Amino acid sequence: METITSRKNSRVQALRALGRDKAYRREQGLFLCDGEKLLSEALANGADIAEIYLRGAKPAGNMPEVPVYSLSEDVFDYASPLELFTVRAKPLPERVRPDRVIVLENVQDPGNVGTVLRTAAALGTELVVLLGDCADPYNPKTVRAAMGALFRQRLWETDLATLCAKLREWELPLCGAALRAESVDVKCVSLRRAAIAVGNEGRGLTDALLEKCDTKIILPMTPGSESLNAAVAASILMWEMWTQRG
Repeated sequence: METITSRKNSRVQALRALGRDKAYRREQGLFLCDGEKLLSEALANGADIAEIYLRGAKPAGNMPEVPVYSLSEDVFDYASPLELFTVRAKPLPERVRPDRVIVLENVQDPGNVGTVLRTAAALGTELVVLLGDCADPYNPKTVRAAMGALFRQRLWETDLATLCAKLREWELPLCGAALRAESVDVKCVSLRRAAIAVGNEGRGLTDALLEKCDTKIILPMTPGSESLNAAVAASILMWEMWTQRG
């Protein structure tokens, strides 16, 4: 185990970049996680752990066979108080063929994206798709909100045209959650095999995505209610898919 005591150390600088820079995370194919609970989740789910960073401590038992570094207290805090280990991001498997998909478009809050990932993993939603200006799923705030779901939940960041081509290949209808006159109560729509799109709370789904939808759906609410938090709406819709599963 190597001990690091300098803030100028290249690994410390890399940790700071991973915590702050989305482009750097993509370039390295790594994201940051913190805490013993997440490390346990990562190990239990076979995550590809790259490195472990400890706060002035010696490795405990059951550590994976990866490089382990001990950072002095001040260097650890300088790198980030959140960071403990790095994980390699997984690409979408080529042969994946999901039955239940949740699509987020322009959902910018990391907490909402993390919550959707966590709920998707719990409710058997086989794929979470991020379109447009969504929060980075590998942002440390998103990772914390996902509570380990990134280690077991399939995730795909793509564009609308590519998504639509895949949905045709998978023979999945696209349903858009929208406050439109033509929207159908979600309870009247078959969601046994479907992709459901949820948009930004303020603006909803874009017209471009709505034009691609086979059906527009709505969650019935009490009069005077305009919308739900994106993560809450997505969670309810995933529950509806879960209850209709074959």
